Amino acid sequence: QEAQCGYVIIVMALFWCTEALPLAVTALFPVLLFPLMNIMDSTTVCREYLKDTNMLFIGGLLMAIAIENWHLHKRVALRVLLITGVRPALLLMGFMIVTAFLSMWISNTATTAMMVPIAQAVLEQLHKSEMESSTAGQASEKINKAFELQEESTKPDSSKKTEEKASVTILFLSWDLGNSHVLTVEEDRKRNENLQEEKHKKLCKGMSLCICYSASIGGIATLTGTTPNLVLQGQIDELFPNNGNIINFASWFSFAFPTMIVLLVLTWIWLQILYLGFNFQNNFGCAASASAKAKEQRAYDTIKEESEKLGSMKFAEIAVLILFILLILLWFTRDPGFIPGWAAALFDKNDTSYVTDATVAIFISILLFIIPSDIANNDRDEQQTGDKSKIRAPPALLDWKVVHQKMPWNIVFLLGGGFALAKGSEESGLSSWIGSKLTPLQQIPHPAIALLLCLLIATFTECTSNVATTTLFLPILASMAEAICLNPLYVMLPCTLSASLAFMLPVATPPNAIVFSYGQLKVIDMAKTGFVLNILGVLTITLAINTWASSLFQLETFPSWANRTGVC
Repeated sequence: QEAQCGYVIIVMALFWCTEALPLAVTALFPVLLFPLMNIMDSTTVCREYLKDTNMLFIGGLLMAIAIENWHLHKRVALRVLLITGVRPALLLMGFMIVTAFLSMWISNTATTAMMVPIAQAVLEQLHKSEMESSTAGQASEKINKAFELQEESTKPDSSKKTEEKASVTILFLSWDLGNSHVLTVEEDRKRNENLQEEKHKKLCKGMSLCICYSASIGGIATLTGTTPNLVLQGQIDELFPNNGNIINFASWFSFAFPTMIVLLVLTWIWLQILYLGFNFQNNFGCAASASAKAKEQRAYDTIKEESEKLGSMKFAEIAVLILFILLILLWFTRDPGFIPGWAAALFDKNDTSYVTDATVAIFISILLFIIPSDIANNDRDEQQTGDKSKIRAPPALLDWKVVHQKMPWNIVFLLGGGFALAKGSEESGLSSWIGSKLTPLQQIPHPAIALLLCLLIATFTECTSNVATTTLFLPILASMAEAICLNPLYVMLPCTLSASLAFMLPVATPPNAIVFSYGQLKVIDMAKTGFVLNILGVLTITLAINTWASSLFQLETFPSWANRTGVC
């Protein structure tokens, strides 16, 4: 049986890595193969496919779809960019902060798809005004050279005439100098333009990369931010049923949010070194000239214009925002850890917790379908229809049609397939067999194990979907940890985070693909930037797991809930 279950896992791993079948279809294999191999009966397998975690995923996504539907995320993005300003380094930082923040709550793909066009518009504007200011600069230089001979040419009659006069005068001067001078002016201009093109290209690359990277990094910070986090929560509840709900929204956030901040700062510095040159004065615009300031002002106006297009906040947007804030508050206060949360006070009876994060998510989602998107205005309707007043109810904040278009249902099956695999490998005895084979690892120091596993998974996730990666590895890691009497979270947490470090290839994750499709990047750009970031990421995660996470989750001790075999 162990071999049969192992065979199913290997087949699914192959199909997931090659994507020969759609990911969700591969995830349905256990439904077919486990009953045929007498590992589990069909009912038990199918029960694994819809768990608490799937419901949390659906609830979180419904909220995200509502935010997208009413363009609330665009408003937030533009508002933050207006605050950070448009100097190169700060612009980079602004885009990174916005993208990371948004991808904590809505899907990474949606965030990237929205941010890239905004970035493109701002960059276009910067480039345009740069070109304008440089040609103006050249014209004035020519005039200055010919200043003594033609005083009146400096009057601003029309720049075209001025330029003609100026060039005539320059020709006139250069008869004396032998024709060298004219040539150098022309060459200078050409060289200048090329330099500016180069600079602009580099800035474009840096911007594009900063968006897709911060979308991946931002997803780490919340439990619903990216699917691997949910896979981890589901797998832990699946493999260790009486873990006392150790991974919930609040505990995950307090571990992953600092990690995300550190990674974002490192990414920002690295992109600056690579694409802006390490000239701090220029990057932060400390020593900017007047023309540079005017140029920045134009780019700033572009953002402002976009922001003004949205108009003032509508009732629907305010309602969605309030529901969103309520959702986050309920998530944080449900079981904060240091004090008893509202769930424990109100709904728990004899030491079983009835309410989970999924309950909260679904509650808010149902409200989205109930609350109207507009306050009905009766007098307006009356005027149109004459004396017979027809009161039409305004539509709700969300309707099923929109949800149907935007909901990635395949992920629900993917999560389910992972839980079925975990259950199957436990029932068939595969996980205990793998565990017994891994006991020699006891000699290796634990931090080294964690570091090696991080590197392995960060490499693996470059060529497979990160959900598939976590789904395959987590059950194996859990049985390994049990065998060597190590807290399972000590290897499972860092590996879940490493699965999000897909920075090197355009195919590694949808945000990379979106950014790549705009055609400013070559694969080599992404690979060389991403390689260093992968290493920085693995180091950051190792740091996190050995410092603040170990006190949060008591990682030095082997918990009683993990001791299923009774060996330790």
